[in-house]
Amino acid sequence: MPFRIFRRGGPEEEPPPLPGAQPLPPGIPFDALTEEWRLVGVMEVQGRLSDALNRREPIPIIAVSWAPIDESAPFAPAPSLKSVDPYDLIVVLGGHDSQPAYDDRQRAAHKLHKVAYDVALDCPPFRVVGTIHLFPGTEPDRLLERQTELFVAVTDAVTFVDTRRVGDTSEVALINRSYLKRVEQIDRRTNEAVRPLPGKPLGGTSHRQG
Repeated sequence: MPFRIFRRGGPEEEPPPLPGAQPLPPGIPFDALTEEWRLVGVMEVQGRLSDALNRREPIPIIAVSWAPIDESAPFAPAPSLKSVDPYDLIVVLGGHDSQPAYDDRQRAAHKLHKVAYDVALDCPPFRVVGTIHLFPGTEPDRLLERQTELFVAVTDAVTFVDTRRVGDTSEVALINRSYLKRVEQIDRRTNEAVRPLPGKPLGGTSHRQG
């Protein structure tokens, strides 16, 4: 369950005025969604964001602002937030530095040996539509099973809360598996479920621009 700091009413420290547009300090910028809040700031980590989250340890954060997920108020500084537990985050939106690093050999193997599936992932109150990459023979609903990594990467991702879109299309969205309730294979042209032929598996579906 999310910590109380990510529920309405806490923390109650009065934030200072917004500092305006200033360069972000060293670290990895993040845009994270909890049950009730959207947080943006910088995680004081080195390497990939996915690696830091999958270590399942509290992560120091700085330059943090937050706003209610229902957009009932604008972003405001949250100087009392000094760290975040990955278990509290449902979706983390990011770019290329969110994914694991690959050398040339690993990158080639990744492209050759994985299958792209267009999916919709339900992690209430959010629904994330995008593409996941799995080894042949692995069906998307296997994401619901317990695995080593806490977060799964969805590329070219669009996130919704109810029917409202949250932010722009993300190069990568990292989804917390502990909140994942449903995985549905879809057609990206319509964002509707793909129905398999009787007796035949769906297999991978190539990513299409919506």
